[in-house]
Amino acid sequence: MTRKLKDSGVDWIGKIPEDWEKIRLKYLCNINTGNKDTVNRVDNGVYPFFVRSPIVERIDTYSFDGEAILTAGDGAGTGKVFHYIKGKFDYHQRVYNIHGFKGVSPKFLFYYLKTNFIKEIERGTAKSTVESLRLPMLKNFPIVMPNLEHQKKIVHFIDFKVNQIDPFIEKTKLSIKELNQYKQSLITESLTKGLNPNVAMKDTRIGWLGYVPNHWDVRKLKNIFVIKKDIANVLGFDVLSVTQHGLKIKDIESNEGQLSSDYSKYQIVEKDDFVMNHMDLLTGWVDCARNKGVTSPDYRVFRFKNNFEFNHDYYKYLLQACYLNKTFYGYGQGVSNLGRWRLPTDQFLNFYFPVPSLREQIDIANFLDGKINSINNLIVKKEQLINEMQEYKASLIYEYVTGKKEVL
Repeated sequence: MTRKLKDSGVDWIGKIPEDWEKIRLKYLCNINTGNKDTVNRVDNGVYPFFVRSPIVERIDTYSFDGEAILTAGDGAGTGKVFHYIKGKFDYHQRVYNIHGFKGVSPKFLFYYLKTNFIKEIERGTAKSTVESLRLPMLKNFPIVMPNLEHQKKIVHFIDFKVNQIDPFIEKTKLSIKELNQYKQSLITESLTKGLNPNVAMKDTRIGWLGYVPNHWDVRKLKNIFVIKKDIANVLGFDVLSVTQHGLKIKDIESNEGQLSSDYSKYQIVEKDDFVMNHMDLLTGWVDCARNKGVTSPDYRVFRFKNNFEFNHDYYKYLLQACYLNKTFYGYGQGVSNLGRWRLPTDQFLNFYFPVPSLREQIDIANFLDGKINSINNLIVKKEQLINEMQEYKASLIYEYVTGKKEVL
């Protein structure tokens, strides 16, 4: 039998079953904020500690014991991060604690808020994020719902579905993590041990490098690269920025990110030069330029002393592996907790790299190109699958908590 519907009066909900009611959140619960700050977190603390992020910290105190829904009052997770808990916990001074439920299933309300709240607060704005959540907005959020018995049936059905979907998503995330670990291991092994597992090896007595094929050379970087600094003195070049996705041409027209007042003071980068953010060994990166441009005078730009012995792709992989494996990090200095752990020039120049024959360098780089491309394609497919499952879950919850579909 087709259910009779009525207009909910909420544009992003549309019609709802005739026997459902619409009510403001403030009539269904109590809402207050915590009195703790992020610095109160305790590693391996006894109780959950809800801050403003999706990550639940730990703490040794609790200020609430019961069933509750927690959501961030500001920060990147505003309107998107919701937690459901039953038990003892503590919470941040900018986290809302929704509790003291009256005539509504807490879990039904959790699913409803988690799926729909962002629709309401983004309404009428082009922004994809909301900077802060004011209490009146939360209190007046419209809830549509059936009677309590029907809510419990919906919760039971959604719990069942979520318990099928979430393990699949977690298993897929784990497989992506394992693929990334395998990729990193494959890169390191190929670059430092070569492609022939039966070749005789020798001990380099260099901690991070260990054994390399007996016929390989090992040299300091000052015997492979030469550091350069040619200031452009004129405008008109592409501005190159080192990101963790590689060397990118900066869009200086967008006014996004850090902008220089005078790009003529930037240094020239020729095709095949290497550009390294040596000032931040935790989040920095290094890449080989495909095109000419200019880059910050603070970056380290260097090139091969000669192109007869060295392959750009092999050494690009090797330099980037030293970031991924935090090999350079062990030779850096600075203030790491402020992201200023840098690789001084003398440490860079006296760092040892393996030097296979040019033929082997090319073979290893080509081997890695093929393998990494295959692994990355597989990771992309898995990430797409996760997105599809998350969208399916959100759609399923939305349809049942707004009465679009009925649990029979």
